[in-house]
Amino acid sequence: MIRVRKPRPELVSEADEREFWELHDSTDYVDWSQAESVRLPNLKPSTQSVSMRFPLGLLERIKIEANKRDVPYQSLIKVWLAERLAAEDARLRR
Repeated sequence: MIRVRKPRPELVSEADEREFWELHDSTDYVDWSQAESVRLPNLKPSTQSVSMRFPLGLLERIKIEANKRDVPYQSLIKVWLAERLAAEDARLRR
């Protein structure tokens, strides 16, 4: 059985396009069986700045550990947080 697709509308702005796709099922307009897998190796995840206050002694210890590893201390904090969250997820799945 061949499925007839609806013609895609001409949308003039990104906001119009976003609104259209929020309200319509893409399978009515796109034959996803013809889709090809794509890799985007240079795509960076979205980030958001946060401000935190650390006790001076704790921050100095973090900076020392980062210096030993030759990485910026903010990067080390991110790695440690990600590792801790992964460990918590694993613990909760048991």
